Amino acid sequence: MGYTRNGEPQDLNSLWNRRQTTKFNGVSYPVQVAAAATFSKEGKKETKENIEYYMRNAKLIRESLSDLGLEVYGGVNSPYIWVKTPNDMDSWEFFDLLLNEANVVGTPGSGFGPSGEGYLRLTAFNTYENTKEAMDRISKLDI
Repeated sequence: MGYTRNGEPQDLNSLWNRRQTTKFNGVSYPVQVAAAATFSKEGKKETKENIEYYMRNAKLIRESLSDLGLEVYGGVNSPYIWVKTPNDMDSWEFFDLLLNEANVVGTPGSGFGPSGEGYLRLTAFNTYENTKEAMDRISKLDI
């Protein structure tokens, strides 16, 4: 048997309920421990390595598309790259072209609202090898 703050007895059922509702009401304990680990020396090192890996991909995407003469924004301080759609295509046309002709998936800018129309967003969250392959495929398109 346990006791409340003011010294009154509390049955096992009440104690179990309190444990469950306080311990599991929010982010799970394993996730909290994992999050805290990111602030350790090793965690900071691994986080930095991951960021560098994806930013290397972003740089490859940005430079590859720029070399093709496309207008490219981003990919410098974030792993997202925005591409101005070529030849007055709308964002879904460009999406379809990349998907059907190069097997590359992006996100049509129209999904981000009216200001996103005319752009496509690519992400650098993939392996370097796959990113290079995607850029090679896009480079072979007639755009």
